[in-house]
Amino acid sequence: MLDTHWLHGILADVQANWFLYASMPLVAAAIGYGTKIAAIYMMFRPLRFIGLKPPYLGWQGIVPRNAERMASIACDTLTARLLKPEELFERLDPLRVAMAIDQPLRVAVEDIVQEVFEHYSPGLWSAAPASMKRAMIRRVQDKAPEMIEEIMAKVGSDLNAVFDLKDMVVSNLVKDKELLNQMFQEVGRGEFRFIRNSGIYFGFVIGCVQAVAWALTHSMWIMPVFGGLTGWISDWLALKMVFRPKEPTRYLGLFTWQGLFIKRRHEVASEYGRLMAQRVLTPSAIMDAILRGPLSDRLYTMIQKEVRAAIDEQAGFARPLVVLSVGSEKYMEMKRVVAAKIVERLPEAMGHVEDYAFEALDIENTLKTKMAQLTVDEYEGLLRPAFQQDEWLLIAVGAVLGFLVGEMQVHVMLAFAVTPP
Repeated sequence: MLDTHWLHGILADVQANWFLYASMPLVAAAIGYGTKIAAIYMMFRPLRFIGLKPPYLGWQGIVPRNAERMASIACDTLTARLLKPEELFERLDPLRVAMAIDQPLRVAVEDIVQEVFEHYSPGLWSAAPASMKRAMIRRVQDKAPEMIEEIMAKVGSDLNAVFDLKDMVVSNLVKDKELLNQMFQEVGRGEFRFIRNSGIYFGFVIGCVQAVAWALTHSMWIMPVFGGLTGWISDWLALKMVFRPKEPTRYLGLFTWQGLFIKRRHEVASEYGRLMAQRVLTPSAIMDAILRGPLSDRLYTMIQKEVRAAIDEQAGFARPLVVLSVGSEKYMEMKRVVAAKIVERLPEAMGHVEDYAFEALDIENTLKTKMAQLTVDEYEGLLRPAFQQDEWLLIAVGAVLGFLVGEMQVHVMLAFAVTPP
């Protein structure tokens, strides 16, 4: 039989301390919201380790701390299913590229030829008629567009020998951790907003249960335990709801839910394509990777070979005079120097190709189209690594913060609670 005296005591306590009971769901909602903000912040900040001794006595954002691994995982999907370097390179018209850099390359050729001849054979160069100098320089200049087309054809036939797309993306994102953070934050903007706001709703519901438990027991453990549960359950549930279920599923016959990141697929594809095209896979970054990347030595060898052959061919009638003046060894050295200097000036000249390359490569629309063809698991791999890495730690931090706030709540309750008459 129900003890009416006990029940009246509970009701009297609730009536006397209604404001404290009313505050419990609100405080729990605040705990849920606050722990989500903390969890999201700890994913991305600080960029560098702050503390006494890594990795334990201090903290570094999960994404920047695991930058290489996360960039590599995301890039695996990019290179395996979304972009093939060969397909991109085929979109570049060698003639358009040659036309774009023709003028800056002509200026570079004239400067280099004069500089080298004045250094190695100042007497011959100063004595040569101006018409002869112009003719020699013009012959090399006229050969330059054809040489560029030939180099592009050779590069295209074995692109992997001179360009590593994955290395370019990973090295750039590891070097610029702020950019890596922005990639995850902007692509997952909707998911992070959901995680943050979900803490309010989950926390409020748990807070209502907490109020009932406190009314029944008045145990000092209720507040910290429920605070910890609020941080833990709401963090865990919010993270799960971002990616699960993969297909729309009806629950309790009341509502249908699909993992938010999966549901937002078309919106994410658009944002991801824009970010990659404008911030990561830019024409300047691709050219820099080809001209200065780990495989650039092979490209330079190829370019130098073409340049030396062009010099021999275009020197024409002046070649015997030059060889006679400086000697065969010096002539060979001159060709190497000219080739090296052209290679040095090439990145500057290639800057004039960027507008055409951005339009021709069309990376943004390519990524949007290709992402629609990904399986759910492949698509999930674009953002999931940011959550999976040390996910347990984020949940644990949420639980600890919730526990501590709950402990503070106990002292507030004891300080302001009124004993019913």
